[in-house]
Amino acid sequence: MCQPAFAAQKATKISDDQIHDNVLRKLAEDSAVKGGGIDVEVRDGAVTLRGKVAEASQKEKAERLTKRVKGVTSVVNQLQVETPETPHSAK
Repeated sequence: MCQPAFAAQKATKISDDQIHDNVLRKLAEDSAVKGGGIDVEVRDGAVTLRGKVAEASQKEKAERLTKRVKGVTSVVNQLQVETPETPHSAK
């Protein structure tokens, strides 16, 4: 009968891979964030967000959504807000 208690204890630990997948899913499902240009790195539950978003509100929401994912211990938000003239304007 020790197995169920051990299994329950083991189930509470969420792997970095699971956190990674859950964060990506949460970001992709959100209509404001859309998750497309966001890279997610997870190490011991600490999540780093990198990439570019169109608006500051997307950056803030991505961080809020990430903090809500089970197993996330901290979030480092390195997302950059792309200004309208930045992409491909220099030729």
